[in-house]
Amino acid sequence: MMRKICLFPVMIAVIVFTGCGQKKNEDPVTVTLWHVYGGQTESPLNDLIDEFNETIGKEKNIRVQVGSVTNTNTIHENVLASAFGDPGASKLPDMFVSYPKTVLAMPDDTELVDYYDYFTEEELNEFIPAFLEEGVIHERLSILPVAKSTEVMFINKTAFDRFAKGTGAKIEDLKTWEGLFAMAEQYAAWTDNQTPDVPGDGKNFFVHDYHFNYFQVGVESLGENFFKGENLAFGPEFQTVWEPYAKAALSGGVWLRGGYATEPLRTGDSIVSVASSASVLYYSDEVTYADNTSEKVEIVSMPCPVFARGETMVMQRGAGICTVKSTPEKEKACITFLKWLTEAQKNVEFVTSLGYMPVKQEAFDVYLPEAIEKLSDPMYVSLYQAFLKTQENYTFYTAPKLDSYLELETKFEELIRQTLSVKRLEWQEHPENMDKLVSETLEDFKAAYTQ
Repeated sequence: MMRKICLFPVMIAVIVFTGCGQKKNEDPVTVTLWHVYGGQTESPLNDLIDEFNETIGKEKNIRVQVGSVTNTNTIHENVLASAFGDPGASKLPDMFVSYPKTVLAMPDDTELVDYYDYFTEEELNEFIPAFLEEGVIHERLSILPVAKSTEVMFINKTAFDRFAKGTGAKIEDLKTWEGLFAMAEQYAAWTDNQTPDVPGDGKNFFVHDYHFNYFQVGVESLGENFFKGENLAFGPEFQTVWEPYAKAALSGGVWLRGGYATEPLRTGDSIVSVASSASVLYYSDEVTYADNTSEKVEIVSMPCPVFARGETMVMQRGAGICTVKSTPEKEKACITFLKWLTEAQKNVEFVTSLGYMPVKQEAFDVYLPEAIEKLSDPMYVSLYQAFLKTQENYTFYTAPKLDSYLELETKFEELIRQTLSVKRLEWQEHPENMDKLVSETLEDFKAAYTQ
């Protein structure tokens, strides 16, 4: 009987401690994420999420689960379908990658967490200010930057060196838009002269992924507003930005067809581009020409050109991550993951696998230079050296958060290519009328755009 009584406290202790053990092994707080970084099966962010789940996540009983890996257009559509409750739409995830246009189009953006409530002022001061600014919508920090891109210039140096040898062109002249467009005119004439028996077959020198960005940043860098309310201002500096661009386009030096800038560089139809820095993933060190021959080339990067008398300004690009309001436990889990992902050293590890920029000053100052030394691909080394120069010398331009922005951009891109392509046919018949055609084209474009 005494032995049974003595065993009773031991049994209670075993039950208590077993209960504690069960509490520790309860299901983790699981949060879902839709993102755009890589593919569903091969994604640097997915790999980092696995690392988080096995370390900090395991320690804090948090699990991040990837629900979708797609592109920004698809996420934009899916988020809005979910937010509006469209039939068949999925429930909003706990976190999703977003541009401001997505948040602005939501029926109620207050269903997103305001990061000002979760980050201290000291923590926010670690971020590049312009990167944070882009995520502020209706005075709430709705989008947290985790990886940013900007526009850089990619150059097929192998082809450029041949051109330089034949003409004396200098790569340093590409630092300004005036120099770049003058060279584009020269290149179109030089390539045309390579085949004197086939007139009019000169090649494009330059391709821009977003003509709208060239004009927007160009006008703003010259101290004038590009926008007027929900429309375009079309002030005097618009003409300043128009003239060298239009001359190069009419003479055949600028790619006016659709598609991404990576394509004409891969086929040798252009040799210089300005595009999102993240598009480095799609550039190739091999060019395949129309006759099916191919050539190994060296692709190098330089900071985006600027106007000679303008501010050194460049478009910032790249989405951030929104967190949907849910429970305190889930929101805290999301914030824990995002703070881990944006920690300076971890953030550099993430962005250098994708061609993006880190989001904190410490990352640029300390960890990015170290990471560049470890990169093995010369194309990535060149890109990140261009990043360092850009971050040091340029002002990052933030596009305004207009309800009409996407509509203005789409219309602009379509009309400007169309207007210049039509006028180029006239130039081919009467090249001596260049100045007149440049002026006429500007008026044609403005009339078509404002009607």
